[in-house]
Order: sequence, then C-alpha cells, then structure tokens
Amino acid sequence: MRLDKFLSNHGVGSRKDVKALLKKKVITVNEKVVTKSDIKINPETDIIKVQGEMIHFEPFIYLMLNKPAGVVSSTHDKDKTVIDLITGLEHYDLHPVGRLDKDTEGLLIITNDGQFSHDVLSPKKHVNKTYFANIDGIVTNQTVEQFAQGVTLDDGYHTMPGDLTCLSVDTNNNTSEIELVIQEGKFHQVKRMFEAVSMKVTYLKRIKMGDLSLDSSLKPGEYKKLMQNEINLVRK
Repeated sequence: MRLDKFLSNHGVGSRKDVKALLKKKVITVNEKVVTKSDIKINPETDIIKVQGEMIHFEPFIYLMLNKPAGVVSSTHDKDKTVIDLITGLEHYDLHPVGRLDKDTEGLLIITNDGQFSHDVLSPKKHVNKTYFANIDGIVTNQTVEQFAQGVTLDDGYHTMPGDLTCLSVDTNNNTSEIELVIQEGKFHQVKRMFEAVSMKVTYLKRIKMGDLSLDSSLKPGEYKKLMQNEINLVRK
C-alpha cells in the first residue's frame, strides 16, 4: 500500500497533510526517515511512525452507517450502494452486515470482518435487531400476541417470536407507530410480518443492533468508526 494512503486512512490527515509532514522529515518507516509519499509499505509488518508515534495497522474495521433511503445494501449494484458512501477505505474490502431494504433507513454496520458478520446475523446467536416503523393499520394487543408467537409469512415460513411494542395509535387515520425486536433477517421480513396480519409498513428504520443504538448525531448517509466497547455491545 502507498504510504500516504495508509497514513490518511489511519487519521494522520489528508494526503496533502501527509506530504507536508514528509517534507518536515518527521515520518519514518522501519526507523528510516522517508520523504516520498508514493513509496510502498507493508502495513502488517513495517513500523510506521509520525513524529515518533507509531501508527498501528488495523486488520479489521467496523463502521456505523445511518443508511439513507434509496441506497442498496450491497457491495456492487447498478444503483448506488452503501459501500459507495464510504470513502478512503477501499483497501479494507468492506461489506454490509446484513441488509436493509432499499427504502429502509437506519443502523447498518459496515466491516471487513466476516466472522463478526456471521456472529451477528446467525439467529442461533440471538442478536436482537430493533426497528421503528409506521404502520397502515391499528396494532392491538392481539397483534402483539400474534408476533410473540411468530407469524407465518407468504411463503409458509413461520418466523421466530418478535417483541412488538405499540408506541401510538391514530384511529382517525387508521395508523400506528411501533417498535419491533426480532432476531432474524429474512428478505423483507418486517414488512412481510405485518402483511401476514393484514397491515402495511409505510416507513421503516432500524434503530438498534444488540445493545448498540444508532448514533442520533449521524445524518442519513453519514458514518463513524466504532470503538471496541461499541462493537462488544453488538456481540452482546
């Protein structure tokens, strides 16, 4: 990897900033001062220092993205993907942890850690996914009980139990606001679960994975790096 790319990806500054530091002769590779930004380094074995401080290579990276509507949860697609929203981290070979429908918003984790993705997505790991939704229909105690027993989707699959909470009901407009906690991620699952009880999801947003909540400061399309304690909240 180019030295300037490595340093900019690890928070040292823009490539312009890196060039300025190189001119000041404060960057070393394996204890030797370097002045060229395009030299190739091995991030896993070379010792890179800036002003005497070692820059540690991170083999895995975890990002929280507030996915906007209209973007596909995929690595490659004819339409704009969630990976297209991430800049400067191409060498990590990133992928989304699961999928949100194109018109669904909210919390999506982006990583290059395949084992982490498996652990989070496997129903056997019992990682909760929490959604907020607007519903065309009146959610009642009976609806809550139906979800608690699991519902049968249009293809005959019977879902695992879902923890449905009705937040508000507007009888004049025949609508409801809800939160739903599930541990699966079947294709269009939340929408299909409500269709199974003759209701329709008109707006859907994932707000939580495990015990990790979507950062309210992130605008749609914005993302941030997750710290280890936040990553642990998802695994938990």
